[in-house]
This record gives sequence, structure tokens and C-alpha cells, in this order.
Amino acid sequence: MADSRKHTALIVIDMQKAFLDEDTPMRLEAGKAIIPSVIKAVEVARELGILVVWLLGSRIQWVEMLKSSADTCTALEKRIQRVKEVLERNLLIKEGDYKVVKTRFSAFFATNLHSFLHSNNINNVVVAGVQMPNCVRQTVFDALSLDYHSVTVIADATAAATPDIHLANLVDMKNVGVATPTLEEWCKLVLC
Repeated sequence: MADSRKHTALIVIDMQKAFLDEDTPMRLEAGKAIIPSVIKAVEVARELGILVVWLLGSRIQWVEMLKSSADTCTALEKRIQRVKEVLERNLLIKEGDYKVVKTRFSAFFATNLHSFLHSNNINNVVVAGVQMPNCVRQTVFDALSLDYHSVTVIADATAAATPDIHLANLVDMKNVGVATPTLEEWCKLVLC
């Protein structure tokens, strides 16, 4: 496993205030619960020299979602300003990390992510973040379609609206060959 680390990227999806803050209409309650696991996965990845990639939803994507819940233009602008703060305060993009702004569910659709990973000899991806049946799932299935050697979803560093939705998606992914370890299991694997 040690040799494959330099060919692996941890992709952190949408761990943004827009999905985690309590007063946003797009809030995913389970997202708050996985923050410690995502932080630990990022720390372990950095410590082992695994590339960390941050996937951030764009303002365009949010405007459409926020419009439906804003009563006035002023309310919409206030909400947009708040979610522009981007990442949850304990999650930091650091030097050496790579940031991708996406406008669709998949990290690979209409972005340079695949070419960036390919040019850096990355052929294994590990995924953490939210929201399981949307951005996480689409990214994972696109990674499979793009023939990454290994695709892994850290089960307890991902979340969905309900535990049942989360579990159903993990089962679907496992059934097509995606590894779905817990954070503890993944840490043991990458330390070998």
C-alpha cells in the first residue's frame, strides 16, 4: 500500500458551509456529524503524502437552490454572501492541496480534475464528503467509468439525508466494486 500512496488522491466533496451551516436551506444535518472523520482522513492523507483534492460547488449552483427559499432579493444576497465563506471553519485548504470548482454533481463533469489527476499519475481515488446520493455517488461512478484502478468511499466520512439513503448507496457502490471501509479501516490500509 505504501507504494500506491503516491498514485492516490483523497477527494473531499462539498464540505462547505452551504451544506453544513444550521441556517441554510441546503443544510444536510448528517454532514455536521462527519466533520471529525473528514478532518482525520485529510490529516492522514497529508501525513502520508496522499494528494488532497477539494471539490467545491460553485455560486451558480447555489443561486438556483437558494432562490427557492429566499423571500426577497435582499434575503437571497445575504444567503449567497454567507455560503460564499465556503469551507466549514475546521477544514482548510493547504499548500499542496488542489481545489476544483464544480457546477454539476460529478467532480469530473466539465472540470479539469481527470486531466489533473492523470498528469500527476493518480490512478486511485478515495472519496469523502456530502451528499451521498448526488455529488458523492456521481463522482464515484464517473471515476469507475474513467477506469481508475481503485475507487474507495470512506463510509463514515460521507453522509446522506438519512442513514437508510446512505446505506443503500454504499451497498450499490460495493456491488460494483467500490471499496467502502470505515475511516479506521482505511487508515489501517494506508499505513501498511
